[in-house]
Amino acid sequence: MAIRFANNCSNCTNLIEKTFCSKHEVLVSQKYTCDLFNMKAELKNERSCSNCKKHETDSCAHPSKAAPGMLCASWAPST
Repeated sequence: MAIRFANNCSNCTNLIEKTFCSKHEVLVSQKYTCDLFNMKAELKNERSCSNCKKHETDSCAHPSKAAPGMLCASWAPST
């Protein structure tokens, strides 16, 4: 079985600000796809405390251990 990225809005270059399709000018979610889908040229999987939304906030699971380059199970994307 091959593993692929889904042809949905979350992997499309037309998606801006997480929920808006710039091509159709409508709000969308990751459940949507269309015939004008355009796969992002680069998908990054660089996770660490420095790009975690919870870093240096009250919701950080390990504030005394968190540091750039480290990763934990509660990581959340900052963008």
